[in-house]
Amino acid sequence: MEMVQVIFLTILVFFVIVTVHEWGHFYFAKRAGILVREFAIGFGPKLFSYTKNETRYTLRLLPIGGYVRMAGEDPEIVQIQPGQTIAVRLADEAVTYLYLDQLDSRKNVIRGEVEEIDIENELFVKLNVDGDVHRYAVHPQAMMVTKGQETQIAPKNRQFGSKTVGQRAMSIFAGPMMNFILAFVLFGVYIQMMGIPVENPTYVKVGEITAGMPASKVDLKPGDIIETVNGVSIGADSEKMIALILDSADKPMKWTVLRGDRRFEIEITPVRVEGAEGGKVGIVPELPTRTASIGETLRYSGKAMVSSTKTIFEGFRKLIFGEFKLDDLGGPVRTFEVTGKIAKQGIEKLTFWAAILSLYLGIFNLLPIPALDGSRLVFLGFEAVRGRPVDPNRESIVHFIGFAMLMLLMLAVTYNDILRLVKG
Repeated sequence: MEMVQVIFLTILVFFVIVTVHEWGHFYFAKRAGILVREFAIGFGPKLFSYTKNETRYTLRLLPIGGYVRMAGEDPEIVQIQPGQTIAVRLADEAVTYLYLDQLDSRKNVIRGEVEEIDIENELFVKLNVDGDVHRYAVHPQAMMVTKGQETQIAPKNRQFGSKTVGQRAMSIFAGPMMNFILAFVLFGVYIQMMGIPVENPTYVKVGEITAGMPASKVDLKPGDIIETVNGVSIGADSEKMIALILDSADKPMKWTVLRGDRRFEIEITPVRVEGAEGGKVGIVPELPTRTASIGETLRYSGKAMVSSTKTIFEGFRKLIFGEFKLDDLGGPVRTFEVTGKIAKQGIEKLTFWAAILSLYLGIFNLLPIPALDGSRLVFLGFEAVRGRPVDPNRESIVHFIGFAMLMLLMLAVTYNDILRLVKG
């Protein structure tokens, strides 16, 4: 049952982080009037989908990301050419469906040869029907049907490229921005759950107890207060307690412990741990805490954002200057593995980890790497400076190459993760 809960929490963390990111793109694109064709969580084969208000919401098999597909970003619908025979269905004197194939099986339609068509600007189609030419208005939400697939047309004013540089930049930046907001909120939730240290504390209490270590084999529980160690009063000096433990490897120690109103003694023998100096008993000492106020929560959340950001950029620096080996890098498999281990430590630690993951995703996506949000913002910056957009074909090639390189790196680290798991 615990394993099922850990798996559920791990998947939930990734689902929330990715969904919040993509929702940022989605919300600001819709706000700018852009037609959002698909809101997808995951990649690969489709598991579930439904359509509402012009957008198809899709859940896909591989939970390693997501995307929001906006009209006009890529070639997306089959072009209808003059001389082509099609069928149209009308409602209130406007074309609501354009059929490109299986014309003989279509009912309640008008079939004819296209003489002229514009489904981006003027929204009309001229059909030669049995020698008579008719001009029909095309509804701005008309559907094009071919090979069993329905695709809504996208008038020019509903396409991504028709919007101002500011609107497009906001639609792109909103994804990372939502990750930053989520990280700030999660850090705040963590602080509310854990509290903040009491000023001028008078005691040290037991925090976590490591399974299999000496502390787990004696009458010791999280929340117990350590009063004395070998007759030495500890007070609030956790460093003094740690020093005494380090100096007592393989030597029995006597501790005085306070649990509520009950005071008792235990005997515990620190052991040596490979790779560490001195004795260890397997506890994490904690100072007393109190509930944080709203102001303190906001302040400490901000500090957590700053310190975590510095740590993330330090990791990027080491990667750029080759201070990492391939074995040090982790892909989705390792991230899932680490998240699962943290989920076993409790909801508090998982909340903190989720905040870091959300912050990392936001920062990573803003890097000027082709195919990421940061690269798209760079191209928009060039457009703002030059006064005209970069050639879409050249931009697409850059993003394609960047995406291919990212996928190769992802395959390499995923292979390494799987190999490491197999070898144990």
